[in-house]
Amino acid sequence: MLAFAATRWPGLMPPNFSAAYALMFCAGVYFPGALAWWLPLAAMLATDLALGFHYRALYLENPAAYTHPMEIFSPWQLISYALYGGLIWLGQRLTPKSSFATLLGGGVLGAILFYLITNTFSWLGNPAYPKTLAGWLQALSGGVPGYPPTWEFFRNTLASGGLFTALFVGAMKLGEVAEEQPEESESGDGQPEETKA
Repeated sequence: MLAFAATRWPGLMPPNFSAAYALMFCAGVYFPGALAWWLPLAAMLATDLALGFHYRALYLENPAAYTHPMEIFSPWQLISYALYGGLIWLGQRLTPKSSFATLLGGGVLGAILFYLITNTFSWLGNPAYPKTLAGWLQALSGGVPGYPPTWEFFRNTLASGGLFTALFVGAMKLGEVAEEQPEESESGDGQPEETKA
């Protein structure tokens, strides 16, 4: 959780390149019971509030540099939290014994769904987008003129979802393999304890 929090520092990662999607999905896979819900969501909330205070302080120092007032926590973020809950739920549909490919696919699918749903809400809520199929496709690909195109955010979401899911799942799979190795005897003869006469 501390490593995840560190990755959220402003400017450390490209926009939308985040471990959040993988963390939520893998928490659903690997954390037991209520821990799968409250620990990653609490880490997300703590970092969101810290970022909110940081950006609010920057805004108060120089309001002219921003197009709108910076809020500590926006009501729009509740949509993201609902989607994070969906990623945890998706992870709980699988088990730690699922194959690496299945878990990686689940993490990537979660990142794709997160992108599609958040950009659909942006299309619905942003008056700059026409409320047509063309406007929705614009929200998913080009975005609002004057800002980076949203396909770049999709690329980063997809890449980070895949990368961090692979890292989390890979670490857990390696840990399982290490735990299944029989313990070596202290005599140093290289024979497992249970095979010695």
